[in-house]
Amino acid sequence: MEVREDKVSEIITGDELSDPAMSQQISAENCYEILTKAKSQGAEDLKRRVYKYMSDNFLQILRNPGVYGRLTAGEREQILAGRMEGRRLLSVAEMNEVFDRVGSRESSRPQSPLSALPPEENRHRIFCFHEETKRWEVLTSMPEEIPTKGSGICTMYNYLFVAGGIKAQGERTKASDKVFCYNPLTGRWTEVRPLSQPRAQLKLVSMDGYLFAIGGECLFTVERYDPRLDRWSPVAPLPKGSFAVAHEATSCGGDLFVSGGSLFYRLLRYDSRRDEWEECPFNESRRRSTDMVAHRSLIYRFDVDRERGVNVFKYNTVVKVWHGGASFPLENPLPFRCAVLGDRIYCVNKSQTLQFVLEEDRDPDRDLEGFLPEVLPAPAEARGALVPFVLSLDKTD
Repeated sequence: MEVREDKVSEIITGDELSDPAMSQQISAENCYEILTKAKSQGAEDLKRRVYKYMSDNFLQILRNPGVYGRLTAGEREQILAGRMEGRRLLSVAEMNEVFDRVGSRESSRPQSPLSALPPEENRHRIFCFHEETKRWEVLTSMPEEIPTKGSGICTMYNYLFVAGGIKAQGERTKASDKVFCYNPLTGRWTEVRPLSQPRAQLKLVSMDGYLFAIGGECLFTVERYDPRLDRWSPVAPLPKGSFAVAHEATSCGGDLFVSGGSLFYRLLRYDSRRDEWEECPFNESRRRSTDMVAHRSLIYRFDVDRERGVNVFKYNTVVKVWHGGASFPLENPLPFRCAVLGDRIYCVNKSQTLQFVLEEDRDPDRDLEGFLPEVLPAPAEARGALVPFVLSLDKTD
């Protein structure tokens, strides 16, 4: 409902300025007017609550030029910083394996509207890990509308995004163009602008305030999402003869890096300033990487070998050189996915969680990094493949 300027003035005059219930009346439509009035009357507590609302609903504020466009640079930094406060926790999402049999009961299950969600136990869950207790807890469940097979997943501005994937349509399946967003500070799932074209087995990466949807089955195209405009736009496609599926992707130093596919040793870099891809030096490993993540100026590539366990390779994006790294012996290791939190890379699958320690300001010629001997548990009774990421939860949670 639209709120008029005079109505806002009526709402927040007098004793109501200090009423905590005022926080419940703040909305995206009236928050700037309430903030202006609170400033003029010195209502510091109300100002704090308005800024808190803007932080908790950052994407909604970002898309509203009548609000975000009128905030000062300092206020914009403040509400974004407020969104990132709290406890940063390792989290994982349950996703379906891409190679699950098409047409199975699970993959052909009909979709339900958001207003009629199925029982909690039938939905894919998101867990968060508490370091102090070494236990995983369920944070939320994903709406059934979200395709959990072949979708891309990443975080940006402390929101979780899930894009594309494979969805059932009767007895058949098709690629999805849907994009869903989870806000851990409000606990709400919403849809954002769909992809320009349906994608399955894509990679979704955040960089410099944008989302990039990379490739997909039979696709070499790449598109970029601007959350301020709520719009997807095409960028330079992957080079012909590269890889559209079975690839890994990450961002590092303002560039995208993609590796994997059928040519496991290749590494491509996307320069967003010139909107073009270029070939990076080859990696000596010819094995398929299980995941690839970045920390500072280094890209860490994790390869799985049935005989040797897990091997780590590092690519220095500044000097453009690969280095061999640590290894971790495992018999018949399962593939895993990785996430960086603090000074560690967590390697997660359904059976265990490995910890790879990062050395800050280290000499690249010295092997000071490596796996910790302690193996952390995986979420009990987790289903499908686990995709890790990091979320900041409210301090009161």
